[in-house]
Formats: sequence, structure tokens, C-alpha cells
Amino acid sequence: MFALDPLLIGDIDLTVILIVLLKVVVVFGVGLVATMLMVWFERKVIAGMQNRIGPNKAGPWGMLQTLADGIKLFFKEDLIPDRADRFVFKLAPYMAFVPAFLVWAIIPLGGDYTNGNGGIVTWFGRDTKVQLADPQMGILLLLALSSIAVYGIMLAGWSSGSKYPLLGSVRATAQMVSYEAALGMSLAAVLLLSGTLSTSGIVGAQSGTGNWNLITTGFLPFVIFVIAATAELNRPPFDLVEAEQELVGGFNTEYSSIRFALFFLAEFMNTITMSAIIVTLFLGGPQPLTINIGGLEWNGDLGLGFLNGTVWFILKLLVFLYMYVWFRATLPRLRYDQLMNLGWKVLIPLSLGWFVVLAAMQLGKDEGWNQIAVVAVSLAALLVGALMLMAAVKVSARNREREGTMF
Repeated sequence: MFALDPLLIGDIDLTVILIVLLKVVVVFGVGLVATMLMVWFERKVIAGMQNRIGPNKAGPWGMLQTLADGIKLFFKEDLIPDRADRFVFKLAPYMAFVPAFLVWAIIPLGGDYTNGNGGIVTWFGRDTKVQLADPQMGILLLLALSSIAVYGIMLAGWSSGSKYPLLGSVRATAQMVSYEAALGMSLAAVLLLSGTLSTSGIVGAQSGTGNWNLITTGFLPFVIFVIAATAELNRPPFDLVEAEQELVGGFNTEYSSIRFALFFLAEFMNTITMSAIIVTLFLGGPQPLTINIGGLEWNGDLGLGFLNGTVWFILKLLVFLYMYVWFRATLPRLRYDQLMNLGWKVLIPLSLGWFVVLAAMQLGKDEGWNQIAVVAVSLAALLVGALMLMAAVKVSARNREREGTMF
């Protein structure tokens, strides 16, 4: 699990153990603090967009408002419905929160990836990575943890002993499973070009802004991944899980006190975690933004030493966090049929088709084929497939309308 970190190669002494413990404290401590700040950030930014003040009483600029809300929830009464499955009811919030927490272990949070250094930095005289763990199958671990979160929501609704949470959890599960396929296919495009399942290896393969997967994959997998990730997170405009007008409060209707707070924290931590994953997969992670246009050259060095990569990572992360807040403030909620149509009839076929195009280009490059001809044939095949799919969808819609089942 930790074999790729040079810190753990050779003898393990007290210094090595202390560095590992420091990583654990920093990674998970920063994750919790970042979640608290994300709640404040979202409330403050949306308030500005809506010409309001937002939190401004608890702490400087209202930054301690989330802490105050958390303390309040700790002391509220913890209710468990009579018809609930008590063990599963108590377990579900942790199954939603813990996976988002663990993903941070495999995300490179900094390091020197320039000139083929592989993210290695020197702490207390020891070479290491600014990453808690760098398993060779890191992306598989990411997918496994993101899938476990589905069980937390499903079990929360099922164990509540009420029909409204159950309906909310079924809706959430169908939504998350549907968009998991599109998310996986867009991720496969990154793996195809990177040639590794290691998150550190994926970042290392994006040396130089022109080599970011955002550009090398053709931008489309990035767009699909962002849309699918937004649906996976149940964030607006895909927040049908918590459609108050229809389901009271969704899957967590019967929860109160700290268990409700865990679901609340899981939503915001998942937002930060998914933004960090997007940065890692498509924007080079801690890799600096380099400029080489005409006579203008800049290697992205901010003069911060080993913190240079971490600062770049945070700056990129803030862009996506603001994007998600912007989505919440501006986009109306989709209908459920629109949600499913977008996932199954648009994103999945599009991500699969684009993956085939990228695979053909990679094969043509390896075999020395004419790249222009390969691209032309691949795009033509993609267009034919899209036209056939559109025709099939139209025929299906016409048949349903004829049968009187269209709604």
C-alpha cells in the first residue's frame, strides 16, 4: 500500500514513524477544517450573489458559524423512529462520511513534480511525498470508496422505517449508479493516456500545462466527468435526492442531532474531495501553471520552496469549489426524467464513443498510422453512432406516446 513512497524504503525508525503520523494528522485534520470552511464559503458566496450579507456574527467574517451550528447539533435530541432498524440506522451516516474522508489518503497534495522529480520533497532530512499513501491501484481504491457511499444513502432511507426516506434513497441510488458509468468512462480516457492507476503517476504524466489531461484527452472527458461528478454528489442542479417539495427532506428525513450533521458534512466533504480528484486527474494536481507563449516564459515557480505545489493545488481547488457554489446559486433543478435521459442517453454513449476515438488515436500513434485519417474515420464512426442512437430514441418516444404512457 505504501511501497511507492521512498520514505518507507529501507529501515523504519522513529523519524519515519513521526513523519507518517504527521501526514495522517495533516491530511485528515485539514480535511475536517476544509469542510467547515466550505460550508462558510458556500453560504458567503451565495449571499453575495443574492445581494445578502450571509454569516457575519460568529467569528471574523462569520467563519465560525459552521462550528457554532455543529455544537448546536451535538446537543440536540437524538431521535430514532420506532420502526427503524436501529443498527443500520446508526451505521448509515458513517458509511456516507467515512469514504469521502479516506479518499484524501491517495490524493497528492503537493510536492515537486517538475523535471521528473515525481513529487519528492525532503522533510527532516528524509525524501517523501506530500501524500499519505500512493498505492499502485489508487484509482481503483477511489472508485471503490465512491461506490460505498451509495450504500450509506440507501441504507439510511431503508432503515428509517418510513416511505419518504425510502423513496429518497431509491432515487439517490438510481441517480448515483446511473452517473457512475459515465464518470468511469471519462476516467478511463485519463488512464488510457496516463498508462497508470497511481494518482501520483497520473500527476507526473501531466508535466507542463500543454500535457494536462484537460487538453490531451480533448476536453470532452473533463466536461463529462464534471457533470457526472455533480450528479454523484447530489449537488444542484441534480439535487433531486433532497427535493423538499416531493420527499419532505429526502433520505435523511428521520435523522437528527449529530447523525444529521454527519450527512451534512459528508455532502460538503464529498464536494471538496471530488474537486480535488478533478484537479488531480485533469489539471495536473500540484503541477504549476506554466506559460510559454512567444517570448513570454514562466515555469510557475512562486518562490515558496516545497510549498509551491501545495499552493498551486489549493488555487486550482478553489476554482472548482467556486464553480459548485455558482451551480447551486444559478441552475434550476432538473426533472427526474431529464436527469436519467442526460445520464443514459447522452453522457454514457458520448463518453464511450470518445474513449473509442482516443483508443484509436493511441493505437494509430503506436502503429505509425496516419493520424489525420485515424481521427477522421473515428469521428465519422462516432457521428454515425450518434445518429443511430438519436433515431432509436425518437422511435422509442413515439411508441410510448402512441401507447399513452408518455408523461
